[in-house]
Amino acid sequence: MGTHVITGAGSGIGAEIAERLRERGEELWLLARDAGRARELAEHFPGARTLVGDLAEPERLSWALSHQELPERVDSLLHVAGVVDLGKVGELTPKVWNATLAVNLVGPAELTRLLLPQIRLAHGHVVFVNSGAGLNANADWGAYAASKHGLKALADSLRAEEGGAGVRVTSVYPGRTATPMQAKVHRQEGKEYDPARWIPPSAVATAVLTALDLPAGSEITDLRVRPSA
Repeated sequence: MGTHVITGAGSGIGAEIAERLRERGEELWLLARDAGRARELAEHFPGARTLVGDLAEPERLSWALSHQELPERVDSLLHVAGVVDLGKVGELTPKVWNATLAVNLVGPAELTRLLLPQIRLAHGHVVFVNSGAGLNANADWGAYAASKHGLKALADSLRAEEGGAGVRVTSVYPGRTATPMQAKVHRQEGKEYDPARWIPPSAVATAVLTALDLPAGSEITDLRVRPSA
């Protein structure tokens, strides 16, 4: 049984991954942005532990986690949480840029730094659920794509730095996935949302678990998941 720290377990891909791991009897530590959200996660995932820390305020994560019990070892740290706000570069404000970069890039970097001793101890695995926007940037996706391109760079640097310590690092790049975030994107685009057109969260969860379950001594570095025709 492994110990897994998961962000974004409240819905979508994160919830699917957490449920699959819980069904396997794994130990879960779920990050929540506040105490109320932590209670909701604990009720939804019986037996899971919770940590309270807001990725939107990365500079406060160290203080927040220092006042809580942490797992002694971390077999996997799964970065799934994210935010998106569409807009043209000529219209996006610093508030949107800073909020997007905080949750999608700086928060994951800081959480990884804070848990790295436990990850090294377990020869653990860090998984970044990125996005197709982390490989290609389209119009109106500037802030989100920049944060996800940065997340790829973070993963690549971490792999180069920690591979010698036995730490595995994987980036997963899903295409459009049927999640509450995708529903929000469609509202921002002014389009009708049909979840049947997009990847089910279960498919992305399967990709993540495939990377986690790979035998020791090998790793999946980058994995793309796309909607079929």
